[in-house]
Parts: sequence; structure tokens; C-alpha cells
Amino acid sequence: MEDYRRIADRLAEDIAAGRLRSGEQLPPQRVFARRRGIAGSTAGRVYAELVRRGLVVGEVGRGTFVRAAPVPSGRALAEPPTELPGGPGPFGSASGAVVNMELNYPVVPGQSELLAPALAALARPDLLTDALRTAPATGTPAAREAFAALLATPGWRPAPDRLAFAGNARQAVAAALASLVRPGGRVGVESLTYPLVKEIATRLGITPVPLATDEQGLRPEAVTAAHRSAPLAAVYVQPTLHNPTSATAGDTRRRELAAAAREADLPLVEDRIWSFLQDGRRGPAPLAAYAPERTHVVDGLSKRVAPGLTVGVLVVPPERVEAVGEALRSGAWTAGRFALEAAVRWIADGTVGRLVTAKRADAAARQRLVARHLAGFSVRADPHSYFAWWELPPPWRADTFTAAAAAHGIAVTPGSAFAAGTGVPDAVRLGLASAGPPELARALRTLAGVARTRP
Repeated sequence: MEDYRRIADRLAEDIAAGRLRSGEQLPPQRVFARRRGIAGSTAGRVYAELVRRGLVVGEVGRGTFVRAAPVPSGRALAEPPTELPGGPGPFGSASGAVVNMELNYPVVPGQSELLAPALAALARPDLLTDALRTAPATGTPAAREAFAALLATPGWRPAPDRLAFAGNARQAVAAALASLVRPGGRVGVESLTYPLVKEIATRLGITPVPLATDEQGLRPEAVTAAHRSAPLAAVYVQPTLHNPTSATAGDTRRRELAAAAREADLPLVEDRIWSFLQDGRRGPAPLAAYAPERTHVVDGLSKRVAPGLTVGVLVVPPERVEAVGEALRSGAWTAGRFALEAAVRWIADGTVGRLVTAKRADAAARQRLVARHLAGFSVRADPHSYFAWWELPPPWRADTFTAAAAAHGIAVTPGSAFAAGTGVPDAVRLGLASAGPPELARALRTLAGVARTRP
């Protein structure tokens, strides 16, 4: 399958050469996908990439248009085309720097030094021989014990024999859904959901059904109503630090969700990838503690540790271990043994615990920057999270703001990327983890200046 960025590159060349003229309308995404012989989800990513680069503007109800004043090809996106209140943008063309607030992989000072000893130990020939062998979907006994201890919170501790492992958390989500929902089936998701869940659903041939939410996330009555309207096969939910809104469901809400799922006999896929940022002693127990017989927990190491050497983990009901293992094997999604062996050592020697402590403090510091520089705007965030959901002031729309931000060298994610239904919010998600604190502060100031102007 052709990479969406290569297609976007060719369209960018057409715009720069004048083959696509300023103000020209691009075809609807479904038509573009059919003409190019690509999936609809790939076409969506192509258009989103063009918006991110500031080359096109999408207008709900009208379509996608080449910008009237596209960024000249010889100038870095970081070079601001106009001066904002408070002075020019901070990301000059001399450095060519682009602050990417779409990616969200936290890295803290000293991280590599913490991780190196375990990897050095694995380089011993006697250990490396075992580490380079394949591992089954259920991992190794040591991995099951280590991850069961890592994932445990007050009120919930998974049994090691209920664990399975994927290459990363995305693959774990895919395996859970593939084992639960047949092609053509329906899976309930929050009305704003993790974008790759929509892509996973498309690849599996299943339909994501948007479910209403509130300040605590998914509403139980929405699950019941959607299932009565047309049966759901499962529900995917992020009850802790929901991406993108940072909403966290309280104890009562979790009990109500568990009861609704039990009454409808629905399995749950609980995504806990960001839950490590909340102190388990203060937060509610996982949804799996309230409905263990039907909840498939997804977690991983990409955010806790590092994206380059990661492991996805599933905790599933006892009778579901074999079905999930088969999905992992058939999708070629099982974890590499080397990664498992490294993870076991990082968990055992306290490295993961130290990284979690450091990242909690880092996320809190970055949220303080958001509170300072975006004061007065409508921003939804949790003081412990690595992202913020910014509901833009009128007359800004998400796509036009994304394009304006890109013209100042800042990549943000428009609300359309998260919308599971037809309602597209005029909001953007700010990923706070990838830029250094000084760059993040300057980017936030620049975005605030953009938002105070008119499109």
C-alpha cells in the first residue's frame, strides 16, 4: 500500500508548479480514493497531511480547496508570513525547525542512560541467544509476571495467565477488536476517539459507531441506546485520560458502564495507554475491576518507556486468551522476544518506575505552560496529561487554524481526526510531549497570537 505522505508530496508538487491553482477544489475524499485506487482512510490522511502543511483548507459542507496564498516552496514552514500581536513568530527559517504537536511521545532527560544497562546485559551471547528467539502470543512466564505487577493498581491486579502480548498497543487494540467483531459488525466508540481506532476499524471491515460523552467520558445510556438501535459487537472506551479530551470517568460512572455492558452482554476494550500518568492511589480502578468477565484491557510501553522498543499488552477474560492469541498470530502482531526480555529487566530494576515518576512531573510542568499561555481560551485538559483539547474561538475553524499554525511551523491535530461521526468540532488537539519545554512555550505563545487574529 502506497504511503499517504508520498501521495501528499506529489500533490504538493502540483500545487507548487501551478498544476493545482489557488482556490481550486479537490475532489471529495471518496472520489479521490477511487481514482487513486487507495483506501478511503488513506485518502483522509492525505488530505489531513495537506492541511497540516498549510497547502489546503477544508470547509465542512463545501469541500477542500487549495489555499489562496500557499506557502512558497522555497521557504520553511517555520517562517511566519505575517507578524502577530506581540511580535513575529519564533520559528525562523534559519533553523528550519518545525514544532510537531501532532506526535506525542514523552522523553525525559537521562532516559537513554536509564535504559542502556538492561540492553547492555542482553548483549551477552548467552542471553542474546534466548532473546533473539521467537515468543508465543502469551509471551514468556517472566514477562507475564512482570507485566501483571506493572499494570496492577489498588483494587485490581491481573492474573498473569490472562496476559497476551503485541508489538505495540495499536496492534493490541487491533487484535482485541479482530477477535470480538466480525467483518461487517459494529463497534461502539466515544464520539471523539483515538484516530487509529477508526483506521483499524476500516482495515478490519467493521463500523465504528459514535457514542455520546460528557465531562466524564462515555455515557452508559448511549451504549444502551446504540445497542438497541442496531446491535453492537463490542465497545472501545478510554475511561482514563481520554484522548483527546483528557476526561476521566469516576468510580460511579465506571460502575454504570460495567452494568450497561453486562445488561447488553457486550464485551469492552479498555484502552489504558495513558493511565500511568495518574496516581493509582487516588484514581478509580480500571473498568476491568468492575466487569472482569468482559473487559479486554490494552496497555503498553511506548508512552511509559520509549516508542522505538515497545510492547503492547492485553489482559483478557480467561476464556478469551486463546481467541486473542489467534488474532495476534494471524495478524502477525505478536511481540518480539527481545523487546519482552528488555521490558522484563526494565520493570524489575525499577527503570520503568523511575521513568513514570519523571514523566508525571514532566507532564504536569507542560500543563502549567498550557495554563499560562492559553489563559482565557476554552481549553480542556487534565493537570496530569500530555495533551490538551482546545475549543477554538469563533470565527476560527479547525482546518483553517491547523493551516495557519502550519504556516508558523507548528503542527497540530484538527478535531476532524478524532470525530467518529459527522459532527466535526472546531477544536484542535495539542500534543505536549514531543517538543522541548522552551520550544513548547514559544509554540503556545504563537498559537495564542494566531487565535487572537481573524482567519
